[in-house]
Amino acid sequence: MTESMPRWIERFANSLAHLPRSRKRLLMLGADVIGIPLVLWFAISLRLGTAYHHVGGTEWLYVAALLTSVPVFVRMGLYRAVIRFMGPKAIVAVFMGVSSSVVLLSLLALAWPNRSIPVTAIPIYWAFALIYVGGTRFLVRGLLNFRWTNAAQRMVIYGAGAAGVQLAGGLRREGRYYPVAFIDDNASLHGSTISGLEVFPMEELAGLVREEGVTGVLLALPSQSRRRRQEILKAIEPLSLRVQTVPDYGDILAGHARVEDVRDVDAGDLLGRDPVPPNTQLLDACIRGKVVMVTGAGGSIGAELCRQIIRLQPAQLLLLEMSELALYNVERELRLLIASKGLSVDLVALLGDAHHKHRMKEILQAYGVQTIYHAAAYKHVPIVEQNVIEGIYNNIFSTWNAAEAALEARVETFVLISTDKAVNPTNVMGATKRFAEIVLQGLQSRGSHTRFCMVRFGNVLESSGSVVPLFREQIRRGGPVTVTHKDVIRYFMTIPEAAQLVLQAGSMGKGGDVFVLDMGKPVRIADLAKRMISLMGLTVRDELNPDGDIEIVYTGLRPAEKLYEELLIGNNVTGTEHAMIMRAMEHCLPWPEVQRVLDEMSVALSRFDCDRAREVLMQTVAEYRPAGAMQDLVWSRKVAVGLAQAKNVTAIETRRPRKPMTAPAASPTTH
Repeated sequence: MTESMPRWIERFANSLAHLPRSRKRLLMLGADVIGIPLVLWFAISLRLGTAYHHVGGTEWLYVAALLTSVPVFVRMGLYRAVIRFMGPKAIVAVFMGVSSSVVLLSLLALAWPNRSIPVTAIPIYWAFALIYVGGTRFLVRGLLNFRWTNAAQRMVIYGAGAAGVQLAGGLRREGRYYPVAFIDDNASLHGSTISGLEVFPMEELAGLVREEGVTGVLLALPSQSRRRRQEILKAIEPLSLRVQTVPDYGDILAGHARVEDVRDVDAGDLLGRDPVPPNTQLLDACIRGKVVMVTGAGGSIGAELCRQIIRLQPAQLLLLEMSELALYNVERELRLLIASKGLSVDLVALLGDAHHKHRMKEILQAYGVQTIYHAAAYKHVPIVEQNVIEGIYNNIFSTWNAAEAALEARVETFVLISTDKAVNPTNVMGATKRFAEIVLQGLQSRGSHTRFCMVRFGNVLESSGSVVPLFREQIRRGGPVTVTHKDVIRYFMTIPEAAQLVLQAGSMGKGGDVFVLDMGKPVRIADLAKRMISLMGLTVRDELNPDGDIEIVYTGLRPAEKLYEELLIGNNVTGTEHAMIMRAMEHCLPWPEVQRVLDEMSVALSRFDCDRAREVLMQTVAEYRPAGAMQDLVWSRKVAVGLAQAKNVTAIETRRPRKPMTAPAASPTTH
């Protein structure tokens, strides 16, 4: 019986919740029509001390109670309110509605000539009416919001502020998670009850896990710094609880998200580095009121550059992208952003490849482009290593052709998005990006009214090909998580932070500059994988914990991959007006030498000679040291097929008719 009752109540609550709004209002009205006279009768009975009090001549009073209550309740909106979402405002409405109706009823009772009930019954009726009208509504609210099963995950909310309280209410309504308690750093709140949940210090979290069956933590700290959030994550990590967070206040205030829209911990929280506030003068210098182009606008970095450029209100923003789908997606997103922010930016979406110099020149001249952010490139190390010719075309010759087109169109600023893999490269991708830097430095030394500069930074979290989305997908599938090497380390930065610094660095260039972003401390990839496993509520399966959830498998370094990346070729670096941007003073080649190696490279590409192309890369980029043999798939296939054909060829000796053998002539004899 005890088990079936909650199920019966749950079925009743569900059927009640799914009734049409009109029927719900009729039910509330019917409850008041029946209940208000009963409450008045009970108040009079309590005052007189008997349930059989004389009511002769006072029947009108019960009708008057309804006539003074229901219209007032309608006026106060008590029948329009959605009971499931009633809050503090509803309490005020109930109080004002009941009080107003009682005042009207009192005036009628006092003015009626045949008064046969004591006036002191009126206050009793007021108190009971408050309890009945408010109590019935909040009782139904609790019935609709209460979870009668244990299906919901039991969670602790970290942060007992406004966001935490709103989150608790939202979770109760939705039912995915069941809030058990608050955790808060404010000692004055410890032991108190907020929104029906007790507030505990962080030290009590392990006890809540044991005693209350808590399976996860929801961070309701939208305004906390990343450094503080990382400290909290480190404290939670040993408990192997799933950690999720509410959206940032900016997204909430903009209407893009609700507090209860919890999501996995942001990748930036794993770094724990607070972004440096931008210098608005640097941001505006090359963008505001100008015509700006972003090549590779559909990529991770290109799209984020476009989002931030839009907010700086250029006169026009040109999106150049070779992928039709990527162009469609980024254009649609940006048009929605322009509409939501009420911006007056002319957006132009163009299909094209920066390698086509004539196309680039026509676009730049037709629109009068003043600033170019060249983000178009192939960046995935193993893929470029296996497609050498295309990697060189896209990373070197596209940059060269786009730069020459910019010169002819008298573009003011050309900013190349480079990479830390251009420093002492061991792979084709890094070598081509360093080669592209050398091309722009050579063009600048040739003499140019266009200001060329390069911005070099490391890996960006959550970008396409980044380990973070890969690890998250592998963890959700149940593992294993694949890491190339237990000691591999990388510099990381969030996409918005990198894009913002790129825009500022581009404004500081004098011509031929190589800017390096401060990437903070490098991160060990294996440690990052372990943290992500723990913060998704799981444990690492290894020799020390054979019963863990997710195994980490070390697959070995990929072709041409390094254990660590550098940001500088040498140590010759100076600061700039921005704390996180440095200017590197690195060697470059005069333009005649650059022109010569470009011509040699062009010949090698036209012949599909990967060996020669790599030789030219090594000659031009002095620091380039290939990690192994040629990996290009087509080149390797051609070599393999050629060897196989050579083995299968049978050497056929030319057969010529031979003269018949004759015995040697006898020597003459003498007799």
